[in-house]
Amino acid sequence: MDSLSSDIKPDIVAMINDRQEVTYSELRSFASSLNTTEDVLKKSLKELEDANTIASRSSGGILTYYVLQNENVLRRIVIVEDDKNINKLMSLSVGSGFEITQMYDGKEALEKIKYEKPDLVILDLMLPGLDGLEICQTIKKSPSLSDTIVIIVSAMDPTSNRFKGIKYGADYYIKKPFDPVELRSLVTIFLKKKGKKFDPLVDLPNEAKISDAVEKAVKSNDSNYELGRMRVEGIAEFAQRFGTDSGITILRLVSQLLQDKVKERGSDVFVGFLNSDDFVIGGNQDKIERMIPDTRSEFAAVLPFIYQSEGYKPIELGIDDIYGAEAPKLDLSYTPIEKDYLKAKRSEILKGKDKTSIGSYTYDELRRMFGSENLDITITRGQGGVRLSIGKATKED
Repeated sequence: MDSLSSDIKPDIVAMINDRQEVTYSELRSFASSLNTTEDVLKKSLKELEDANTIASRSSGGILTYYVLQNENVLRRIVIVEDDKNINKLMSLSVGSGFEITQMYDGKEALEKIKYEKPDLVILDLMLPGLDGLEICQTIKKSPSLSDTIVIIVSAMDPTSNRFKGIKYGADYYIKKPFDPVELRSLVTIFLKKKGKKFDPLVDLPNEAKISDAVEKAVKSNDSNYELGRMRVEGIAEFAQRFGTDSGITILRLVSQLLQDKVKERGSDVFVGFLNSDDFVIGGNQDKIERMIPDTRSEFAAVLPFIYQSEGYKPIELGIDDIYGAEAPKLDLSYTPIEKDYLKAKRSEILKGKDKTSIGSYTYDELRRMFGSENLDITITRGQGGVRLSIGKATKED
């Protein structure tokens, strides 16, 4: 077994390196094609992760592997958490291979961050001296610090704080009690991922994974398997009014809300992203039916803080329509995709494809299948990061 494990590791690394990211199910199929058992595959993956050659993360309900850069320089991390036990747990969770500074006071931490210019900051919100949101905002507004990754880990009510953290530039928000494995994988992938910079919005399951879900939906006899799309209604008007950065903030918020719900529902649900105002949700119908109203409810709860951040002052006392016609109305809608409709759209698209090798559908083809071809917005990613464009895309991204 050990020799087999050693034999397959270079092939695993080469495959992930070539594709930038590979799911566990793809690796399992690859191992099977080499007549390698799943036990050997799992052992090989663990050895590669222990050696910091690869890292994995469950994103949108799908376990994905990334190749890490082989660096000689220690990346610097500052942990800001006033509870010494939690601070120690965070440090242990991140693990070796980093230069870690532990801080317990917000004001002192900010001075340390300004001086040391770390690569990543793990940040609690409720701190003595200076609160975490102020620290996050200061970091992201500073030209010399703006590239610093900020991960907020907080027990404070996420209804408004998650939105504020994302708006102030936080790269991710984790609710306490946190999962040490999740924190470690996020830190490692943010700092060491080879290739394009990791972004939790656009690194949701992509067109290849959504394509697999489409094939499963049209070919499966499982009547309890559902595929649908969640749309962020009104986001184009919102982005036109308040700027594209505000639009991206809303998409990041919805993305993280959905990812939280996927974690709660287990492995029978996944979330993908169509690089527009639509997310794809697939999996167990019963779990999705419970997940959708919860997500919409949490989004509705944060809406007053979204509007208030753009200058609309709410009138208290529970008045429903407090913003009038001036504020663009944001909402989440969910539409299950009927199997017959999906089959018909898929057939139209396959007429122009090589039937012997379907491969992945493009984003444009997937949008047509999901009834999302008339785009209000389009998300692209380049060297400068994520960009949002308003209006129908003129070419495939």
